[in-house]
Amino acid sequence: MNTSALIRPAWTPATIALMVVGFMVFWPLGFAMLAYIIWGDRLDGFKRDVNRATDGIFAGCRRGSDKAARWGNGSNRTGNVAFDDWREKELERLNEERRKLDEMLTQFDEYARELRRAKDQDEFDRFMANRNKSAAPTKTDPNTTKRGKGSNLLDD
Repeated sequence: MNTSALIRPAWTPATIALMVVGFMVFWPLGFAMLAYIIWGDRLDGFKRDVNRATDGIFAGCRRGSDKAARWGNGSNRTGNVAFDDWREKELERLNEERRKLDEMLTQFDEYARELRRAKDQDEFDRFMANRNKSAAPTKTDPNTTKRGKGSNLLDD
């Protein structure tokens, strides 16, 4: 079994031929093939990111509809009171854990932001110190800079 695909995001004879044919048939097809050759290896990460984002959006919608169904008509009750009570307690516990995790994530984001700010400030201070050190005029002894007539070789 051949594991390498005929058309993959690389400069292979097949992809080059498809790009040339694309330019001859309809120029946007050629550009699309060129873009696939150059940036196609990034598509897997792009698809994964898009799938995560859409899953998050639709999961939020699903949670909203589940809450509406639970509070609206109570059809999620199983009839077993002990199980329903246990489930409610577990859901409350999980919601509390989720709130704690969200709070910890917020704290970590603030910590990371402050760490980046401190690092940036340190780099900026170092840059300014180096800049000021190289831009500062050097002080010399005025007695050594005065030269009389004939002290320069070109004056003779």
